[in-house]
Amino acid sequence: MQNNITCQHISTTSRVRGEQKNQRPVVIWLTGLSGSGKSSLADALEQRLISKGYHTYLLDGDNVRMGLCKDLGFGDQDREENIRRVAEVANLFLDAGLIVITSFISPFHRDRALARSVIGDDSFIEVYLDTPLSECERRDPKGLYSKARQGLIKNFTGIDSPYEAPTSPQIRIDTLNHSIEGGVDIVIDYFERWNAQ
Repeated sequence: MQNNITCQHISTTSRVRGEQKNQRPVVIWLTGLSGSGKSSLADALEQRLISKGYHTYLLDGDNVRMGLCKDLGFGDQDREENIRRVAEVANLFLDAGLIVITSFISPFHRDRALARSVIGDDSFIEVYLDTPLSECERRDPKGLYSKARQGLIKNFTGIDSPYEAPTSPQIRIDTLNHSIEGGVDIVIDYFERWNAQ
């Protein structure tokens, strides 16, 4: 079946669509443990970018799991497929000229590397929300760590499934020492310097 598919040339590029919106398209990929603050930071970041006149789209892990990826479980292969789909969707929004914010645990090096390869190194900003497991468990906003500790949730990142922290993210936010707004300031500062290049 794949042999009968040919890539159709489209004249309008991501750059052209971005110029129409007066912005440089990019994917800002937030990664970190459950409870590290990814969704909160992503939401606040999008609000800040919109207030500055940027055109954005936010892809959040739970929301995507309710639709596009509702057929997937949480084993390693399904997690890999989840991130592959998200990377492809993010790349489509990037092609539309948008600033895309993604909020996914994305626990494995290989999956984040795959996302970067799909999107392109020049259009991928990796943001690591560095929060100790003990702090994430203390916060436990959805009660998931408690369930995982009781054996009610299997393959839970940080408990019985590993989280491979990024070794060289473009941005690292220590969430013990930065508020959500402080984290947004760090990302905005990096983004605006990147955008001006």
